[in-house]
Amino acid sequence: MKKIVFGLVIVILLSGCTTRFIDFTIISSKNIDMSRGAEFYRDRNRVIGEDSASIIIFIPTGTPNAKEALDRAIESVQGAVALLDGVISQKFFYIPYIYGESTIIVEGTALIDPKLLSNIEEETTGKHYVIVMNKSGEIEKSTEVSEEDYKMISMKK
Repeated sequence: MKKIVFGLVIVILLSGCTTRFIDFTIISSKNIDMSRGAEFYRDRNRVIGEDSASIIIFIPTGTPNAKEALDRAIESVQGAVALLDGVISQKFFYIPYIYGESTIIVEGTALIDPKLLSNIEEETTGKHYVIVMNKSGEIEKSTEVSEEDYKMISMKK
């Protein structure tokens, strides 16, 4: 009997819950030129953005922010300006006097502005870079070079 009670207490302490706050048709934290709305298109994949805060012992380290989670979801897709047909929810768990975590989750389908995509392509098309990385894979230096210099460097390797 003691094992069953102990098992139930452990399950209750380690369990968390997810609360669904809102379902939305369209949501954004960005400025959108809606007069060009007919040009926008829906991405094929759903995206997720999260913002979390921990509770250590009984002291919260912050508050999860829905706007931050929304921004992360939108910015995960190039050219995205909003999310369509999505959900905002909160996931929470807490082991009393040890550790807990609260997370806001925003999930939806990205609405893409093709004009923003063309701006990104124009900024990066035709440019060549030499990137120096350290042993752990972090970028130490990034330098833009001419096409001739890039070809010369590429042939050396």
